[in-house]
Amino acid sequence: MNSEALRCLLCKKPKCALQGCPVHTPVPECMLLYRQGKEEEAGELLIRNNPLSAITSLVCDWKQFCFGHCVLNVKQIPVRWYEVEQEISGHYLFQYKLQRREEALKGKRIALVGAGPVGIAAAFWLYEAGADVTLFDANPRMGGVLRYGIPAFRLDKRYIDAYEKMFAQAGIAFRGGVEIGKDLSLKDLSEQFDAVLLGAGAEKPATLHIPGEERSVQALPFLKDPSAQPLGDKVIVIGGGNVAMDACRTAQRLGAETWVYYRKTFENMPANPLEVEEAKADGVQFRVFQAPVEVREGGVVFCDCENVAPEDGGRVVTRILEGTEHFVPCDTLITAISEKPDFRLFAGSDARMGEDGWPLLDEGQRVQGLPNVWVAGDFCLGPKSVVEAVASARIAVDRIRESL
Repeated sequence: MNSEALRCLLCKKPKCALQGCPVHTPVPECMLLYRQGKEEEAGELLIRNNPLSAITSLVCDWKQFCFGHCVLNVKQIPVRWYEVEQEISGHYLFQYKLQRREEALKGKRIALVGAGPVGIAAAFWLYEAGADVTLFDANPRMGGVLRYGIPAFRLDKRYIDAYEKMFAQAGIAFRGGVEIGKDLSLKDLSEQFDAVLLGAGAEKPATLHIPGEERSVQALPFLKDPSAQPLGDKVIVIGGGNVAMDACRTAQRLGAETWVYYRKTFENMPANPLEVEEAKADGVQFRVFQAPVEVREGGVVFCDCENVAPEDGGRVVTRILEGTEHFVPCDTLITAISEKPDFRLFAGSDARMGEDGWPLLDEGQRVQGLPNVWVAGDFCLGPKSVVEAVASARIAVDRIRESL
């Protein structure tokens, strides 16, 4: 038994679950079952609450969520619940069989666009509620970012294979290699199914808006097939998020001298601090307060930056220092600054779009103008964590159930 379970106080109002966890994992209940040797019961409780429990316990930013909200943080000895969760869920996933637990959605046909975290979680819940589910994905296999984005050294692909096998055995249809908006219109999809949930990942990269950036390599295509890109001896990765950390660690493991350049400082990086430390341990080197201004043959021109706190106490801003341009040579530049979903699939539909280009949503994440189309994950949150995507899928599934 993991001794961490014995340190848990089994709080009646657990901050780790109620405040720290986006999916409100029932930590005390699972801890108690684990202590009692009822690991299968704990596993079922976990997977039905969060179908991706075996994965989120591995890739979750636990310092931000459960671990960071443990009441024992006041004594600086928080409980490492994620270790216990991985022990339970990592075993239970491979023996779980989907089953029809309800008939609430019997006879209802539901299309899920995107077979990543949102699609997997939603398919799990909807199938067990009785619905006939079809998953669509542009990739040939299930998993989305779990299979094609997060490197294998962070997430063993056998976990995604387990869901693939589970869904196939249950008869959940998967149509890979189908791009909605190109191979099949959203309008046609919404006419063929009782409900549609859009949960594809944010894969449309943001741009640097600097001269020469067409010479760079985008992080997500690189992570999808690292061997397709000859890196050379030195690689620079621009960005400070988890995608940037995955890209730099992958490049480093492929043998390149790898540097991360970021326009702010370490405290401002959106990446999981653990991922930053592991990148350093892998040998990746960092330069902060560096902003790219031009990409040239053989390297990048950067300028120094600084954080400036307004006198009125407003938000700290980062500004470029004039006259600090300097050229940094590299063989490959990888950009990982941000991504957003591809909203072109709404073309030709009655969806109402905002001035920012994002779809307008009713409460419950339904697209305005499309009465049977909902969104979840990156389509409403932007690029967030896997567990936050699962939480948004729960909201959408509950609203679909109410509607149908």
